[in-house]
Amino acid sequence: MPLISTKGVYGLTAMYELSKHEKDSPMQIKEISSNANIPQNYLEQLLSKLRRAELVKSIRGAKGGYILASDPEDILVKDILIALEDDLKIIDNKAENPILNIFFDDAKKSMKDIFDINLAKLDDYQEKYNEFLHYSI
Repeated sequence: MPLISTKGVYGLTAMYELSKHEKDSPMQIKEISSNANIPQNYLEQLLSKLRRAELVKSIRGAKGGYILASDPEDILVKDILIALEDDLKIIDNKAENPILNIFFDDAKKSMKDIFDINLAKLDDYQEKYNEFLHYSI
C-alpha cells in the first residue's frame, strides 16, 4: 500500500491549483477539477475535508468557489496530507520488536520532515520540470 493515497495526491494537486489562482478570487470546483484532472465528485469530498481542516475557505454564491485559507507560504504540504490521510504512516501496526518500532518512528519523523515545505515551494519544482522539458543533446 502506498504511503500517500490518491486522496492525498489529488488533494495536494487541488491545493496547488488554488495556490496558483488569484488570491482573493474564488476558484470553482469545475475549474479545479478540469485543470487538475480530478473527478468533480471526489474533489468535492476532498475540499470538504480541507475546509474542516481550515486549509481552504468556501465562498457561496454565483461567483463562489474555494480559496486558500492562508497564504501559500503558510500552508505546509504535510498539513494537507495529514488532513486528507489522517496521518502519514509507514506501517499500520506496531512491530513486535521494540528496535523496529524505534526505527519506524524515526522513519515517520524523517518522512514528515520531507513534507515540511510550504505550498509556495512547489513552484521550485516547476523550474525543474521546465529544465527537464528543455533538455537538448
